[in-house]
Amino acid sequence: MTNTKPATILVVEDEPRLVRLIRAVLEKADYRVITVHDGEHAIEQVLLEHPDLVLLDLLLPGPLDGYAVAERLRQFSMVPIIMVTARTHEEERLRGFEAGADDYITKPFSARELLARVQAVLRRTRVPVEGAGRLTLGDVTLDLAAMEVTGPEGPVHLSPTELRLLVALARHPGHAMTHTDLLREVWGPQFSDQVDSLRTYIRYLRKKLEPDPANPRYIVTVPGVGYRLATTAREDHPGA
Repeated sequence: MTNTKPATILVVEDEPRLVRLIRAVLEKADYRVITVHDGEHAIEQVLLEHPDLVLLDLLLPGPLDGYAVAERLRQFSMVPIIMVTARTHEEERLRGFEAGADDYITKPFSARELLARVQAVLRRTRVPVEGAGRLTLGDVTLDLAAMEVTGPEGPVHLSPTELRLLVALARHPGHAMTHTDLLREVWGPQFSDQVDSLRTYIRYLRKKLEPDPANPRYIVTVPGVGYRLATTAREDHPGA
């Protein structure tokens, strides 16, 4: 029997009552919990502790709000981020995704919803790619086994969500994937109707991978259906 190290979750929240509630729920589920109350300490703790997930409140005291913290973290870390907010507008959610969030939870939330979202994000970010190999997109190489992307100038930094979306497409090279299938695979079934979020991340990937993002060659739109990864070469793929 092997012992599995519990996942570490960094909770960034300045409301003491909510911190106590979140800590109790997560520790009862056997997670290791670290708490901080502002954005600057959140960045310090990610550098020091390398948590498995960050639960990040949107409204924080001090100069850094949740958006700014997420953007700073994405400069050096691929740690999954769940944003916690009382805001429900779609524009706010999209801004959070653009800053680097992987999921959103809206206050007030239940212990059951909190655990479900934490477990879902950890599961998505830890799932290995079966039958992994390599795919090339012009000057860009995607190593599915190592989960690394390399361009002509070296490593290409992708956020966890960007990487999962690219891998989802790479699992079916040359085949169209529907909006619904991609949303369910990358974000989970509760996001199956969030097509705007999918389009936002497709745009991010194109900016990082396409020679001309306005005229994509590799991440191709299939009108009325979804997207297709048009690879230019295929290497070392089992069963190919």
